[in-house]
Amino acid sequence: MSEHSGPAGDEGRNGDVSGGVVVEVVGTVDGELLEAFDRLIPQLSSSPPPSEDHLRSMIASDDIVLFVARVDGRILGTLTLAFYRVPTGTKAWIEDVVVDAEGRGRGLGELLTNVALEAARARRVKDVSLTSRPSREAANRLYRRIGFEPRETNVYRYTL
Repeated sequence: MSEHSGPAGDEGRNGDVSGGVVVEVVGTVDGELLEAFDRLIPQLSSSPPPSEDHLRSMIASDDIVLFVARVDGRILGTLTLAFYRVPTGTKAWIEDVVVDAEGRGRGLGELLTNVALEAARARRVKDVSLTSRPSREAANRLYRRIGFEPRETNVYRYTL
């Protein structure tokens, strides 16, 4: 299991960091991980949390890296980094970034995103993309501060 630790990046603004933050690459699915997704996904989406089998298939894939952020040992955030190859190179998407309400404002989203960008650099991807709803104002400010730039494009979805 790969770990990255560091201070949560927003402590200078709100001072409420209590303990170290560790970001890990998920290597196994257990009850703790399932409970974390059961708690986190409803804070992000109306989609149901992933099943145990779905999480196992994700972490078994060479093209997906699932990260969790822990504060004092408890999972309070997650981010999925997905890689794909196209004729113009290898690219990556950051998906399903969610930080538990009790962990917000501690820099967990920033740490998760920066660790994901390090992983993408290590794989020499051409670029990393993500989407974020306009209503997620804090997340959009974070992504711009990190260096993401809005693209002049439309994003379309075809629901099957």
